[in-house]
Amino acid sequence: MERSSSRRDGTGRTYDEVQNSESDKGNKTDTGEVETIERIFESKEVPTWQNQLTVRAFVVSFVLGILFTFIVMKLNLTTGIIPSLNVSAGLLGFFFVKTWTKFLNKSGYLKQPFTRQENTVIQTCVVATSGIAFSGGFGSYLFGMSEVIAKQSNEDNVAENIKNPSLGWLIGFLFVVSFLGLFSVVPLRKIMIIDFKLIYPSGTATAHLINSFHTPQGAKLAKRQVRTLGKFFTFSFLWGLFQWFFTAGEGCGFSSFPSLGLKAYEHKFYFDFSATYVGVGMICPYLINISLLVGAIISWGLMWPLIELKKGDWYPADLGPGSLHGIQGYRVFIGIAMILGDGLYNFFKVLGHTFLGLYRQVKHKPDAQNQIPVTRNSSPQLTTLSFDDQCRTQLFLKDQISIWIAVAGYLSIATLSILTLPHIFPQLKQYHIAVIYLLAPTLAFCNAYGCGLTDWSLASTYGKLAIFVIGAWAGGENGGVLAGLAACGVMMNIVSTASDLMQDFKTGYMTLASPRSMFVSQMIGTAMGCVISPCVFWLFYNAFKNFGVPGSTYPAPYALIYRNMAILGVEGFAAFPKHCLALCYAFFALAIVINGIRDLVGKNKAKFIPIPMAMAIPFYIGGYFAIDMCVGSLILFVWSKVNKPKATAFGPAVASGLICGDGIWTLPSSILALVGVRPPICMKFLSRLVNMKVDEFLGSS
Repeated sequence: MERSSSRRDGTGRTYDEVQNSESDKGNKTDTGEVETIERIFESKEVPTWQNQLTVRAFVVSFVLGILFTFIVMKLNLTTGIIPSLNVSAGLLGFFFVKTWTKFLNKSGYLKQPFTRQENTVIQTCVVATSGIAFSGGFGSYLFGMSEVIAKQSNEDNVAENIKNPSLGWLIGFLFVVSFLGLFSVVPLRKIMIIDFKLIYPSGTATAHLINSFHTPQGAKLAKRQVRTLGKFFTFSFLWGLFQWFFTAGEGCGFSSFPSLGLKAYEHKFYFDFSATYVGVGMICPYLINISLLVGAIISWGLMWPLIELKKGDWYPADLGPGSLHGIQGYRVFIGIAMILGDGLYNFFKVLGHTFLGLYRQVKHKPDAQNQIPVTRNSSPQLTTLSFDDQCRTQLFLKDQISIWIAVAGYLSIATLSILTLPHIFPQLKQYHIAVIYLLAPTLAFCNAYGCGLTDWSLASTYGKLAIFVIGAWAGGENGGVLAGLAACGVMMNIVSTASDLMQDFKTGYMTLASPRSMFVSQMIGTAMGCVISPCVFWLFYNAFKNFGVPGSTYPAPYALIYRNMAILGVEGFAAFPKHCLALCYAFFALAIVINGIRDLVGKNKAKFIPIPMAMAIPFYIGGYFAIDMCVGSLILFVWSKVNKPKATAFGPAVASGLICGDGIWTLPSSILALVGVRPPICMKFLSRLVNMKVDEFLGSS
């Protein structure tokens, strides 16, 4: 399960472009001088950190957190591709609170105006809440422990390696592992943001977006963007409702429409009319979408049909379509090989950038500049900074979070976790967890620092390393598969939340939001997510038939991939079908070579070379969602050619509306399924020959 690494902000630029531009340039004054962002807001008083944490902010965050958790959960359980939802969260947060304050102002009850600092608090809380749906592993390591996924893996499904989902232990597990990452990087905020001046492209772009909302011109544009988002939200929701009427059985409805022909449909090539993935395609960069399509063509268009010709030679002909000793084994293990090759390449690349950057910082900065801030006196010489940076640095260092709070918080939660987790997962021993927590702060720092340089979070890669190390350490006879998956969850949550918090500190720095309000907002959002995400998953789990089964509405493909990684770490390569290991080596090496070529040729030429991680995703799932996403890219491309300013301003709003409308439709559809209300019609497509046989059968009866 991967997050898109190169995303667009509200202006339509990619975050890489934000990194290479001065996003803080303001408007020109009448004298022709450039008015910087903080000059524009100079007359507005910055509220105290307590006043930035309003009740209305957390009420709005709770509502939006539920909405975005449904969206992320749906994406997790279908393809695992999750785009940045920062634009949607910022825009909807602005709209809800602005509407709230406008109503209270007319009624004469408005006590506190809506500020960009409060907008930042909402943004942080919503993203933290929905982020648990990703790092919580509901579509990967947690659901990979279940009996449903274990049956697809064909290993010896001993009880020690199976743990079925239950709402109680899911919530408990998330509460004891999701907060450690926050405390691990709090003492480093000054070093990362002020001393090293790391870009954190996602945080920078989000701050740029929020700042623009609260200027007079930006507020007008934001209102128009919200109206556009609302229109496409309504369209997407109603389209989901319309499609539901035609899905009375398996393989029914528009999602099974053989738009490119029945033969192409058999090989997973069709447009499935998903508003969600058309919207995701509009948000993700063109290269991601093209890489997905290239991967689908290589795998489902060429490799799998050729390997299927070897049935009876390379693998037994009598195996079922889901057996990992047959064609399914090639799909899963070759995809895993590419993901691991890409992940390890980027791991060492980002680690290299991290150590090189640290070396340069230490070499070229005085020792005093590299100390962890404990008092306000540790601020740099403000006279050497621009006006914007003076304002931001002063306020960023004003509200300190004591290093002792961070240390005490980390040790307390780590101790609680070491004592609690073995009761949830007896296969995961206390010494396994203790070793993870000894290494975690260093890995969290590396991930947060690398994310600041490249905008690439390697949380899933660290999780996969934990699978192999802890799984092999525990051993297969001692429940090593389950131990590895549980260790993956512990590691992923720590490093993921650490980089997310540092992104939020960067956003807060650029919007003059207090680090304390950012930290509290992240804590509250994480706590909300620890309850909301398991409840939403539980709704999906109980509502939909054949949940987690290939070919169903929610196949959870990454759950099988993560479980097979754990099996691989414990048992080795014995279960591979013939020639599968050689193909895995080849595609592992291919991923490294392609990444190396992309880095060697430079950014301009790399735009035309596909990304191995994205290419690997369709290997197991199929190409249907890649076609949806390419349709989204095509819509945005044509729109940009016809009217680029309008496409830049409203493209993210249209995409967000399509994603949110279709995503929230899953709530009523889940409720309908739970109460036993079934769609009335099955719309299915048959070949002419099959249709003739059906007609003959019906005629004879």
